[in-house]
Amino acid sequence: MRRRAEQVEGTRLRITEAAVRLHTTVGPAQTSIASVAEEAGVTRLTVYRHFTDLDELFVACRAHWMAQKPPPDASTWPAIADLETRARRALTDLYGWYRDRGAELYPIYRDAASMPLSAQEARSAENRQFGDSLVAGFVGADGGGRSLQAVARHLCDFGTWRSLAVQHGLEDREVVEIGVRLLRALTEAG
Repeated sequence: MRRRAEQVEGTRLRITEAAVRLHTTVGPAQTSIASVAEEAGVTRLTVYRHFTDLDELFVACRAHWMAQKPPPDASTWPAIADLETRARRALTDLYGWYRDRGAELYPIYRDAASMPLSAQEARSAENRQFGDSLVAGFVGADGGGRSLQAVARHLCDFGTWRSLAVQHGLEDREVVEIGVRLLRALTEAG
């Protein structure tokens, strides 16, 4: 009985890892159940036995990838009282993570619209958490600081980093300093 359970779990892991490989290379838009099955060396029926739909496969795929390559821990950022120091630390950590994983993240972000809604929402929630942790304590409960919050979320977005660092050739430290200056200007103006 235990051996059978291990085989089932092994097959599920093979399918999940196949989906990860496809999502991070060709992208979710070009990943079908048939291509996942082929990549995993199983039948489509086997994929469906383990994952009832694409939502469930995306959840497993994302959880597996994130467990192997965890993002920076945004919950530690609010402990840094000075916004400039916090922003430098947070953006350096986040942009370094993006730099190390950018080739894998790009197909996923490029194909975001083709992903199940639950996967899109999970990605958006993570970005909101990064941005909100970056400016926690500087945005009022009454809605004051909405611009600061919006800019923080924008700065924490993979697309923002990729545009400035990859497409326009800035070094990560330059992108960090741009972010720090933007946040400082908003707090001084507000």
